[in-house]
Amino acid sequence: MMDWDWSVIVEYKDLFIRGLLVTIELTVVAVAVGMVIGITSGFMRISRNKWFIPAKLYVDLFRGTPLFLQILFFHFAVLPTLAETFGLEAPDAMISSFVALSLNSGAYIAEIFRGGIQSVDQGQLEAARSLGMTYPQAMWHVVLPQAFKQMLPPLGNEFITLLKDSSLVTVIAVNDITYAAFVTAKNTFVRWAPYVTAGLMYLVLTTILSQMVSYLEKRFQTNRY
Repeated sequence: MMDWDWSVIVEYKDLFIRGLLVTIELTVVAVAVGMVIGITSGFMRISRNKWFIPAKLYVDLFRGTPLFLQILFFHFAVLPTLAETFGLEAPDAMISSFVALSLNSGAYIAEIFRGGIQSVDQGQLEAARSLGMTYPQAMWHVVLPQAFKQMLPPLGNEFITLLKDSSLVTVIAVNDITYAAFVTAKNTFVRWAPYVTAGLMYLVLTTILSQMVSYLEKRFQTNRY
């Protein structure tokens, strides 16, 4: 029998609001840090310098293992070990979540960035260099504007995926949307209403993010470089 007692949502509304804010915070921080890591790793991936080989290992490692396992690994193994080594307090679940989500996102963004750069004809870079531009100037003014239009759709998909995958941090008791639904269902024995509410909250967030990405895509399609 389906239990649609929506009064439990009102009763636990503060928990859901807190979960919403935590989910947004996790996503924004992970995207911001992941962009920095991803762009840096992406440049290292397209470099022929042998010292940048670890960038490929990093990307392969984080793209080839489950995010769920990465969250557990950082929270219960890596960060506590580092804290103990340096005589620090063990980081809380939010810090572990930030680290795992950021590193995971950075690996995917690195590949998106690398693919976008390599999608631009090499002749564009060579032509810019022949006009007297330095390599950084050619990348910034010629290659990156063209590459960004190619990168925008997969970047948008990555951000949406990260938003949904942030629900995995529930396993280490981070008070996100999914955790709010789980606690509500456990305490009230009402199953449908909490989980449907959580699903709707994620749907609204992903829809808003999708619309933002679509707007940016249309905006950049109208610009010519």
